[in-house]
Amino acid sequence: MAGKKALFVGINKFANYSQFTLNGCVNDAKDMAALYKDLLGFKTTEMSTLTDAQATKANIMARLNAMVADAKAGKLNYLVFSLSSHGTQMNDTSGDEPDGKDEAFVPHDIAEKNGAWDPARIISDDEFHDLFVQLPANVLLEVYLDTCHSGTGLRGAEFGLHAPRARYIAPPDHEFEQKTAKMRGFALDRPPAGSAKKGAAEASKAAVAGAHHVLWTGCKANQTSADAYFNGRYNGAFTYYFVKVMRDTQNKLSRKAVIAKMRALMKSGFAQTPQLEGNATNRGQAIVY
Repeated sequence: MAGKKALFVGINKFANYSQFTLNGCVNDAKDMAALYKDLLGFKTTEMSTLTDAQATKANIMARLNAMVADAKAGKLNYLVFSLSSHGTQMNDTSGDEPDGKDEAFVPHDIAEKNGAWDPARIISDDEFHDLFVQLPANVLLEVYLDTCHSGTGLRGAEFGLHAPRARYIAPPDHEFEQKTAKMRGFALDRPPAGSAKKGAAEASKAAVAGAHHVLWTGCKANQTSADAYFNGRYNGAFTYYFVKVMRDTQNKLSRKAVIAKMRALMKSGFAQTPQLEGNATNRGQAIVY
């Protein structure tokens, strides 16, 4: 009988840019692993967690490639991947983006090369897509992205000293082969104007490439995902409420009911609306395997 495998990634610290530091991503990875072990029946041997310095691009992609290879060999029929980190944008080199920009995910070792992101130190949405599209049709893929791709910012004044931070990094000045006035290449900033609609499409492309691919994201395209403070501890807002709803309901709800309950709980405190992509059958089922 085919098995299951999960990889949970959380990155608070980035080797070359201390100003990118977040607070809740490592907790996200640990909380997701605990949830899958306690509530969803995963054994310790079926899960891997990469945090901070472990979570380089090479390590993340090596683990995912191994999972996909095992699925193609018939050893696995359920793959789970969660990523809590920053999101950013990078130059589209494949020519499939009308605006010339790919959405990208930030590993621990993110770095620049010649004034743009070094492709060896950043993960593009195309890379995830090209990997996951190889999965056999009978393999269920569940992806959670608690990152920002694009958006308009966050409310958060009500959180005082612990106001949420957007999990988004503005690209370097030369990423798109032009200087942008006053763009802070290393700063946490709002995404470029006009990128909102593309963000959701590219996030979906990162995971929902097949009939049995399910993608959960922290926010809509015109929003950002928050790194926030809950009861003396930091988490991503999406991950915190996903884990809370799952534990409170003991996984007795369908995926679409889980996302609806999350949205209701987050509505009064966060300017983000979590999203669920996938076919109607998978959305209507609980996460039971």
